[in-house]
Amino acid sequence: MQPETPAEAWAGGWLEAARHCPSPNHGPRPAGALIDLIVLHSISLPPGVYGGPEVEQLFTNALDWDAHPYFGQIRGMEVSAHFFIRRTGELVQFVDADARAWHAGASSWRGRENCNDDSIGIELEGLEGEPFEAAQYATLSQLCRRLQERYPVTHIAGHEHIAPGRKQDPGPGFDWARLQHELPWSSACFPDAVTGANPPTA
Repeated sequence: MQPETPAEAWAGGWLEAARHCPSPNHGPRPAGALIDLIVLHSISLPPGVYGGPEVEQLFTNALDWDAHPYFGQIRGMEVSAHFFIRRTGELVQFVDADARAWHAGASSWRGRENCNDDSIGIELEGLEGEPFEAAQYATLSQLCRRLQERYPVTHIAGHEHIAPGRKQDPGPGFDWARLQHELPWSSACFPDAVTGANPPTA
């Protein structure tokens, strides 16, 4: 695929088009790591509540654990993703894409364990099983294109695919066929379980 934007779209591993909200929860990738996987997640804090600062606070270790009863279940967690796409389509970046974010946990894909080592994690503001917004798909498809310009991305999967039985996001509300329609990528890039599952929607 030919790049659609100049190299200046990136400042190192930071995408210029994103709002930067640096997280301390990251580390170096292993030597020789091939960044060839995008992992899609969904998140909302509290679950099903959108538009607030809580996700950004979680990823920057600033969440008030006592502010909501649900937060007691995740108290002390230190996690991050590289990117977060809000319901409005706003793109936020927490971790330099050259670095290792803490989003996948125990995981395996394309014959490799520990997907944090060689993946880019993208969180979509949403609740697993519920639909996502058109603005999120538009931002996601553009972000995937930008990532493939910089990295040798050849795979994209959901958290549910790389950690089956442990994770269910982004869930059945995510329209994989729509993303396939919007990206000029081979079906081999996508999980077998979602390839051609449904016709693309408008």
